[in-house]
Amino acid sequence: MSDTVANDLHPTQEHEKLWDMIKDMRFGMFTHRHPGSGLLHSIPLTTQNKAVDEDSALYFFISRTSEAAQCIASEPQVNVSYADLSADSYVSVSGKAHISEDLAKKEALFTPMAKAWFPGGFNDPTMALLKVDISHAEYWDVKESKMTQLFKMAKAAVTGDRPSGMGEHRELKLG
Repeated sequence: MSDTVANDLHPTQEHEKLWDMIKDMRFGMFTHRHPGSGLLHSIPLTTQNKAVDEDSALYFFISRTSEAAQCIASEPQVNVSYADLSADSYVSVSGKAHISEDLAKKEALFTPMAKAWFPGGFNDPTMALLKVDISHAEYWDVKESKMTQLFKMAKAAVTGDRPSGMGEHRELKLG
């Protein structure tokens, strides 16, 4: 993978690029810290956004009684990671999570798929809207074919040099 690219995108372009990377990766691994043990816990969640909001946030529906909902109250720093193996695209998003009580946002994001988990609809009292305010994101985006990647890695193994030109790696400061 190439070295990190300097952050030379306008904030609007940052949002667009980030969303381009995750929009088809509907499932993210949401990682939070358990306040009692300090251990990291990860659970798969479905991203509810249709785009990254202007305020750089991601939204998920979770149960109000879930461990994640309980833990973020005291340990709000979280990570959401996405991977698309077929496209060789990977995203890691860090930020602060909290439960949003924005009923209009719940209604706007609610889908028939969410109804499978929350049959009471967007007013379901067991459903919480988890908002992650993104402060930092990092991605790795490989455009070369698998054969080109293998060739570059084999060449690097023979020459002792690190493989170069293996794709784009960028860090985005959003918060």
